[in-house]
Amino acid sequence: MIDFQNVTKSFSGEDILRNVSFRVNDGERAGVVGPNGAGKSTLFGMITGKTLPDSGSIIIPKDHRLGIMHQHISQADIHRTLLDFTSDAIPELRTGTARLEEIESILAEGNCSADTQDALLREHGKLQTMIEHLGAYSLDLEAQQALSSLGFPVESFNKKLSEFSGGWQMRAALARVLISHPDILLLDEPSNYLDVPAVEWLCRFLANFPGTLLLISHDRFLLRKLTGVTLEVNAKTVTRYPGNYDFYRTERDNRQKMLEAAKKNTDRKKEQMERVIDRFRAKSTKAALAKSMQKKLDKIEDVDLPDSLEYKGVIRFPAPPPGGTEAFRFENLAFGYEPGKILFRNVDLSVDAGSKCAFIGYNGLGKTTLLKLLTGKLAPTEGQVVLGHHSVIGYQMQEFGDLDADGMSVYDAVRQALPAGASTANLMNVLGSFGFSGDASSKLCKVLSGGEKIRLQFARIFVNPPNLLVLDEPTTHLDVAARELLQNALREFQGTVCFVSHDIEFVRGVAETIIALENGNVKKYFGNYDYYLEKSGQSGTAPVQEDLRSASPAGGNFAKDRRRARAQARQAISGEYKKAREKLAALEKKLEEDSEKKKVLVAKLASGMKLDFAAVKKELSDVEKSLEQTELEWLAAADEVEALRLENARINEQ
Repeated sequence: MIDFQNVTKSFSGEDILRNVSFRVNDGERAGVVGPNGAGKSTLFGMITGKTLPDSGSIIIPKDHRLGIMHQHISQADIHRTLLDFTSDAIPELRTGTARLEEIESILAEGNCSADTQDALLREHGKLQTMIEHLGAYSLDLEAQQALSSLGFPVESFNKKLSEFSGGWQMRAALARVLISHPDILLLDEPSNYLDVPAVEWLCRFLANFPGTLLLISHDRFLLRKLTGVTLEVNAKTVTRYPGNYDFYRTERDNRQKMLEAAKKNTDRKKEQMERVIDRFRAKSTKAALAKSMQKKLDKIEDVDLPDSLEYKGVIRFPAPPPGGTEAFRFENLAFGYEPGKILFRNVDLSVDAGSKCAFIGYNGLGKTTLLKLLTGKLAPTEGQVVLGHHSVIGYQMQEFGDLDADGMSVYDAVRQALPAGASTANLMNVLGSFGFSGDASSKLCKVLSGGEKIRLQFARIFVNPPNLLVLDEPTTHLDVAARELLQNALREFQGTVCFVSHDIEFVRGVAETIIALENGNVKKYFGNYDYYLEKSGQSGTAPVQEDLRSASPAGGNFAKDRRRARAQARQAISGEYKKAREKLAALEKKLEEDSEKKKVLVAKLASGMKLDFAAVKKELSDVEKSLEQTELEWLAAADEVEALRLENARINEQ
């Protein structure tokens, strides 16, 4: 259990979180979402104790072990081998093993008293039990399996971490935390450094993680597949939604509409009261009334709206220039970065104009290399790249730093991309198409956010409109809303798109053809990502990695265990669902009864017949209050029924 109680945290005098209260129960899987800079990582920092709240309290059971992937490898670890670093996943094992060796050394010397010897033997037994319980003797194997599944070749296990790039070091850190068997697992954008097969493996692994999971991610695939609770960090607060990402988006939109209506009503009411107060204040006979009304006005709280989920940037692709029926082809292509070490050979591939192609495969197999060969950034070792008739390439690089444009303004960086001798007359229109209108065109490139840098790259591409877009990880710095906007823009683009992305939902939403790199071969699948999964699984050509949790601990049938677990979960929720529906039906009946009572009482008052007017008015007031309270209870009950229905649907999808 993780319990935040009235937590406030400020930086430089500005509140990041204010009076935040929420709870994550044992075993729950919570997706943590929200705009960049809203405080998601701050939340994790306070859970781990690295950041302290200014006020409030955070309650975590003392016996719960935390696992978190650190974004930097320490200098003490950088010179360790990959396997040594990864398998050293549980600190208690290190200290326990050291103490065990110390005890064994003392006992071997034989210089201690009988009482001391007995105490040491008891401690030795407890330490051995603890070490076995934490899985010390299987960690090395688990580390090897996790590293292989995340794309590390076996021959790299004995290399030092310092020999790997930052992205691969983060993969090692992820493998290390995954095998540490924590009670609470905190993952901050774990898919950022992964390719598509590794994301699929991570999803399978986490689906069987038995503890509590908190996942910060912009990856809709992971959020949809793994989470049953969503925590939105936004506008200095945290709102809990009892469902996965799709449930959250629907409920969030509904809540936004309700808050906007409430804010409109509150603002209108305050404005009306302010006008009355201003009018009465000037009249001495009504000054007391104005003062009383001012007190009521001061007590009315403003309705704060969360930041909009809508992407504020703009992505509009101009129509591509006409070209031939074939976008490009590889003929007997081979390439290697070093003599005698060929990455791939005998690649024959043709892509028709207008195709939407995703290049997928483990990192290191040559996805980015193929894109660079296509764009002419690299020359093939053998064979050739043949562009189609009038094919015009627009290339978005994986790293913005490759542009060397930090000292330039946005306007200058885009002008630099113009063909020699081209007019700048249309330059501002292009900048406006990608959200850099007016003063925004004067911003320095070095202060741009990740999303703005991606838009700048597209602006540079489209000053000379292409009909063949080549994109290398275009979603890396984008939040969910920006990814969805780019996804829609690419789907509607009439030209050819070839791209690499680790975002499975993005691949699924854009690609109509999959080009898979598999063990030195390049194979084309004439269908979308789901078609590729189906066909590659049938043919046995898809990269297969052993899932650490693919079998039940006792060697039983995993599929059977999952069906049993699913049935148990359905049974557990069915009772709650039945009670919630019965409660909703009872409240609906009470609403009907109260509405009928109100109708009768109103008719009595309007009839003109002789009656106890004060008594009837009081009865009517009581009925109206009951009706208002019942309506509130009905809304809450309806929310509970819908949440349970969606949870039941999620269980059935597992």
